[in-house]
Amino acid sequence: MGLSARAQRASAAERTAGAAGRGPARAARSVGGRWGRRIASLLMLASLVLLLGSCSGRGDGRTVVKFWAMGFEGEMVARLIPEFERQNPDIRVQVQQLPITSAHEKLLTAFAGDSLPDVCAIGNTWVSEFALLDALEPLDRRIAATPGLRAQDYFAGAWDTGVIDGRAYAVPWYVETRLPYYRRDLLEHAGIARPPQTWDEWKTAMAAIKREVGPDRYAVLFPLNEPEPLLNLGIQADEPLLRDGGRYGNFRSPGFKRALAFYREAFAQQWAPLASNTQIANVWNEFGRGYFSFYVNGPWNIAEFKRRLPADLQDKWMTMPLPGEHGPGASVAGGASFVLFRGSPRQDAAWKLIAYLSEPATQMRFHGLTGNLPPRRESWNAPALVGDPYARAFRDQLERARPAPKVPEWERIAMEIKLVGEQLANGRLTVDQAAAELDRRADRILEKRRWMLDQADQRAAKSASPAAAPGEGG
Repeated sequence: MGLSARAQRASAAERTAGAAGRGPARAARSVGGRWGRRIASLLMLASLVLLLGSCSGRGDGRTVVKFWAMGFEGEMVARLIPEFERQNPDIRVQVQQLPITSAHEKLLTAFAGDSLPDVCAIGNTWVSEFALLDALEPLDRRIAATPGLRAQDYFAGAWDTGVIDGRAYAVPWYVETRLPYYRRDLLEHAGIARPPQTWDEWKTAMAAIKREVGPDRYAVLFPLNEPEPLLNLGIQADEPLLRDGGRYGNFRSPGFKRALAFYREAFAQQWAPLASNTQIANVWNEFGRGYFSFYVNGPWNIAEFKRRLPADLQDKWMTMPLPGEHGPGASVAGGASFVLFRGSPRQDAAWKLIAYLSEPATQMRFHGLTGNLPPRRESWNAPALVGDPYARAFRDQLERARPAPKVPEWERIAMEIKLVGEQLANGRLTVDQAAAELDRRADRILEKRRWMLDQADQRAAKSASPAAAPGEGG
């Protein structure tokens, strides 16, 4: 319930209390004397009972599960709750919608104040942070005891986002990744017979489109205010983005430097404009008028392109898997996952809610409400997804999606990727300089993590060393 709704209820309660108080007072004056005061007391007591009954009508003996969810999804998931409560009449779910911009701060504040909910849907990159805080309940035992919830049915990258040091702390709710939307007609005009699958094919296609469209239009949009385009190229490398257990950046690895070189070439050859999303008034209109032919973005834009592009362009765009160095490439597994908080006294009831929202049929209802993609392969057998040609590339891409590095500092490092990527695109840094700068910035952000891990290693080594034999020493 939102603050405004609580305020409305409080205001209504105050008006009811005021009316209840005025009635007995008038009765006392009309009757008078001792009997009048007794009658007035009885009337006031009856009014109080009615008032308390109206305020506590939800105290019906059911277990109340507090569920926090972010943004639009938090609004839509409330429509799925009545069926869960019908199937579980002893449980009532209290959904609280969190604004996306303040959700992380609110969760940390609730953790500090020991007021976390029972269950929450959090961004996949937050799982490691709350696991480090020891705020999350490990889920392996519950997963194993829930026959309908099979880890092997989930896309591996999506499932792995919730696994920290070999233990599962989260169950994916919905999954997203980035891949190119493209103009089929413009590729055909440029002589490109099929969507590119490798970086070399993609470069050939972009060069051909640029020759076709001229100096005032481009082949691809890599928005400079987003880290995802460069990050999705970089995660295709064989080497990890961080090294030594997440202690240091690994952006000077050969694989990531090749990704930086590909990204830099797209701007140097003027295949991509030096622009952010905010500098383009309407990306859908610009895509429709051919300002760019490839646009790397997430699954929510399927609905946007269907809605915003004119009818005569609806058969001229499509989605494709993200090209890689030597074939279809990997991408970052994003989305949100369910977690149980360790301090919850209602974990059994909260787990039933997670299991229900994870059922393929429920996931498909949620997809119909939001357009978010389900993380389970079985859910993709539903006609709504099987028959959607724009979703097929995402189904293929999700098989190669990989989790971002599982360190609490990752989102800060991703912002540095965006900033350094912008300098690289503008020619202010070379590839080698950009790689070194990313390592420098990441190492600075990870400094506290290194200290904590080193301290833990020293304690473990000390506890593992054999005790001094009796009589040894001074």
